[in-house]
Amino acid sequence: MVKTSVKKNVVVVPKNQNEANKLVTSIGVNQRKIEVINQRVNQRIEKIKAEAAEKAGLISDEINEDVEGLFAYAEAHRDDLTNSGKTKTVKLPNGELSWRTTPPSVSVRGIQATIEIFEKLGLSQFIRIKKEVDKEAILRERVLVKGIKGIAISQKEEFVVKPSEVDVEIVKKLRKKKK
Repeated sequence: MVKTSVKKNVVVVPKNQNEANKLVTSIGVNQRKIEVINQRVNQRIEKIKAEAAEKAGLISDEINEDVEGLFAYAEAHRDDLTNSGKTKTVKLPNGELSWRTTPPSVSVRGIQATIEIFEKLGLSQFIRIKKEVDKEAILRERVLVKGIKGIAISQKEEFVVKPSEVDVEIVKKLRKKKK
């Protein structure tokens, strides 16, 4: 039986505060290098997106003009195309034209005022009451919910390296703390 071994990277462990500071400096320098690489990539992506948006915009304009032309034709010949309203769809060799009615929708302006009017008129069937767990209250009063099935309060500890001059934190997730 052949044994396989997994090689691990050698981790540099500082021996004193001066060496630790050098590692933080190295992290900061490398983080800035990553940021420069990402900025260059993002600039290229933005340039490509702008070119694509311009080309797609021209094609989209052409499509909109074609749709307007088809609509003008279809409206002018609607009776002939729909067999005097007996059908709503016209099949063509390369597709179809159709008229359809969307489902009704409700929009409400002044929600609170509308709710008050419904309450005054006794139209409570149009008022929905939403029940949900108040997580903020649970965090304030953890002792009261301790042991209740379905409730778990968790917290994590993180180790953070924040090099000076770089507006970035490097976070290493540690273990979950159960409460």
